[in-house]
Amino acid sequence: MAKDSFLVGLIGAGIGPSLSPALHEREADRQGLRCLYRLIDIDVLGVRPEAVGDLVRAARDLGFDGLNITHPCKQLVIGHLDALAPQAEALGAVNTVVFENGRATGHNTDVTGFAASFARGLPDVPLERVVQLGAGGAGAAVAHAMLTLGAGRVSVVDARADRSAELAASLNRHFGEGRAAGTTPDRLPRLLADADGIVHATPTGMAAHPGLPFPADLLRPELWIAEVVYRPLETELLRTARALGCATLDGGGMAVFQAADAFRLFTGREPDAARMLQDIAELAGVVGAPK
Repeated sequence: MAKDSFLVGLIGAGIGPSLSPALHEREADRQGLRCLYRLIDIDVLGVRPEAVGDLVRAARDLGFDGLNITHPCKQLVIGHLDALAPQAEALGAVNTVVFENGRATGHNTDVTGFAASFARGLPDVPLERVVQLGAGGAGAAVAHAMLTLGAGRVSVVDARADRSAELAASLNRHFGEGRAAGTTPDRLPRLLADADGIVHATPTGMAAHPGLPFPADLLRPELWIAEVVYRPLETELLRTARALGCATLDGGGMAVFQAADAFRLFTGREPDAARMLQDIAELAGVVGAPK
């Protein structure tokens, strides 16, 4: 008999505003499934990100079917898993863990989620020179997605020079030498002067981390802006960019498409991403569903 009840959760910091529980539970309800989705917030628990291994083991022992993993645990969790799907291994980042027969397997649905959202929301923008802010777990996924979508060159900017250099080296191994470069924020003015667009993959702009990731005067109308943050859907970066006339993409599509892929992994059922896009528009307080 097919399983029809699922217990899943999300591990991360400052995740109180997350829409993942509602996205998964609504889609499960429509499919006649029972899904209980729990938030496991390390800030609320008062533990460090390095405790992610203990939390994963506890969830497995408590009978969870799977977990989503978000900032700042997407890379730290890897050492505590039994196996990695090929894409998660290539990225060095995990956002979905599936428990089966006592084993924990790490997956990454951020790559496919971002790629699907970008192709849908910014289908015709130039991709020759892309600047990406953030080289963490989400950054690794969206950089892979951009190069898969045909970006000529991605310049990865991170406050930690070692992290941006490491991600760029990994991208070049995977996609070919010269496709990526790692650098630091002091180079942003020069990079953005020549860029086609910006991918923002840091926590800045989240409900718990408000603000702009760089000075607003570096923006210009010709740039397109793709955001990973989805709570709120309109970050200060997107609001500022839209006021200038930039083409923009909010993080809602990535949230939906990665959630749809995770739902499939957790339940074995095919989700309806179009319905989930309507859900996120409603849940985030947007008037009218996405076209």
